[in-house]
Amino acid sequence: MKVAVIRRAHFNAAHRLHNPAWTDEKNREVFGLCNNPNWHGHNYELEVKVTGEIDPETGMVVDLGWLAGLIDREVEHRFDHKNLNLDTAEFRHLNPTAENICVVIWRILREHLPVQYDLHVRLYETPRNFVEYPA
Repeated sequence: MKVAVIRRAHFNAAHRLHNPAWTDEKNREVFGLCNNPNWHGHNYELEVKVTGEIDPETGMVVDLGWLAGLIDREVEHRFDHKNLNLDTAEFRHLNPTAENICVVIWRILREHLPVQYDLHVRLYETPRNFVEYPA
């Protein structure tokens, strides 16, 4: 009997969408306002879903306190109030699109999650725009 446990989190971060191999004109054409050389920011909302069997001894899939602490340490502390392009190793050479941020968060959390659990990450860049990994 598999059950999904979902934890929501939040972080604020600035970024600039930019491909250094392209001209300034092409970057503006493709990324629009998100290519602003003075950066722009988002209030990201994160949903982390862990799916697995219920432990018969605890009655839980995972301890939500443990999951909250993991997200806080590995995601929120790493990205909150940061310029993703300048302040994080993960995006120094990777365009910090919502899609890339979502996959990076998934990879970070996956390293800390026991193999018997499935992991799904949903990242809201705005209330109307969000991405999921895996799709």
